[in-house]
Amino acid sequence: MECSGCNRCTQINCSIDTKCQQLDRSMMDQYGAISFPIYQTATFAHPGLGESTGYDYSRVQNPTRKQLESIVGYLENGRDAIAFASGMSAIAALMELFRIGDHFIIDSDLYGGSVRLFNEISKKNGLTYTSANLSTDDVRPLIQENTRMIYLETPTNPMMNVTDIRALSEITKEKGILLVVDNTFLSPYFQNPLDLGADIVVHSGTKFLGGHHDTLGGFLVVKDDDLDERLRFIYKTTGAVLSPFDSFLILRGIRTLAVRMERAQDNALKLAHFLKGNKHVTKVIYPGLEEHPGYEIMKEQARGFGAMITFEVESEEFARSILRNVQLIYFAESLGGTETLITYPITQTHSDMPKDILEKNGINERILRLSVGIEGIADLICEFNRVFAIAESEA
Repeated sequence: MECSGCNRCTQINCSIDTKCQQLDRSMMDQYGAISFPIYQTATFAHPGLGESTGYDYSRVQNPTRKQLESIVGYLENGRDAIAFASGMSAIAALMELFRIGDHFIIDSDLYGGSVRLFNEISKKNGLTYTSANLSTDDVRPLIQENTRMIYLETPTNPMMNVTDIRALSEITKEKGILLVVDNTFLSPYFQNPLDLGADIVVHSGTKFLGGHHDTLGGFLVVKDDDLDERLRFIYKTTGAVLSPFDSFLILRGIRTLAVRMERAQDNALKLAHFLKGNKHVTKVIYPGLEEHPGYEIMKEQARGFGAMITFEVESEEFARSILRNVQLIYFAESLGGTETLITYPITQTHSDMPKDILEKNGINERILRLSVGIEGIADLICEFNRVFAIAESEA
C-alpha cells in the first residue's frame, strides 16, 4: 500500500501497515517501553491539592486504555475513540444520546444482538425505529421529523449487503441526522467510514482489532467535539469501560492487524471461488466476487473486501452435517480471529430475530457464515472437501 501521508507515527509519512506497528510514538511510555504497559490500578494519587497527573480514576481515564483509544481513533481518522467493555456496551452507550420520542432508521440486516437491543431496550426507553434495506431502498420517505439517526453495517451481518456510505451521508447531512456505521467486518484497515461522511463509527474490538478470540471490547469513534463530549459524559456516568488488561490485549492485536487482514482476505477470496464451484453450494455471498451487487461500491469506498463469507447449501440436513463434522474449522460464534470459524446464524447470532425478518433477509436453515482465518488455504479447502463428502454420504 502507498504512503498515506499521515506524518504522525514515526516523523515520516507512512502507510496504515506501519501505523499499526508504530502505535503513535508520541504516546510512548515514560520508560521507553515498546510494548505499552498495563496500568492495572483503580485510582491515581494527586501530587498535591489542586494538582493532577491527568489521571484520577480508571473508570474515567487510564493510561493503557488511553493509548488504545488514541490508536483506534488514529486508525479511523477520528478525533477520538472511546473504548468500552464490549461492542454491545458501546452501542448501548450510543443510544443514550437520544430521548423519549426520538426515531431512528436501521438496516434490516444487522447483527441479531443489535436488533435485540433496539427491540428490548430502546423501545422500552421510548425510542422507535424503522428498518429498511439501506443498500437498495430509498431512505428519504422513511425520514420523520423526529428521526435522529441512521444506523447500519456495511457489509451487513450475515448477508453481506453493501451500502454506499458517501451517498447516504449526503442525505443525513441535509436532514441533520447522525449517520452511524458499524465497521467491525472490515476494520479500519480496509474502510474508514468517517472519511466517507459518517458521524460515528462502531467497532466490536473483540473481532478483527483484537484478532485472537481472547478478549472483549468495543469502540465508538467520532470526529465532532460536541459528540465526543456528550459520549464521554455518558461513558464515565454509565461505567462500561474497557479494563487495562483487555486494552493491552487489543493493542497487541492491532500490531498484526495488517498482516492478518491481508492473509485472511486472500484466503477468503480463494475459498469463495472454491465454494462457488461446489455442486452442494447453492449461493456464495462475498463482496470480493465481481457478481456481488456491492462490488463496485466496495472498490470505491474500501481498500479491500474483508474475510467474511456467507454461503447457502442444498438442505438443512447438509448444513447440520457440516457443523457436526468440521475439525480444522471451529463451529463457534464470533469472528475476526486467526482461526477460521463457521457460524449457524439462525441458531446463534440471529436466534432472537423475528421469523419474518429472517425470511425477508434470506436467513434460513441452509445459510452458514464463515470468518476466514489465516490457515493454509489448501488445508481449508481440504477440510471442506472432507465435510462435504461426509454430508453427501449422509444424505
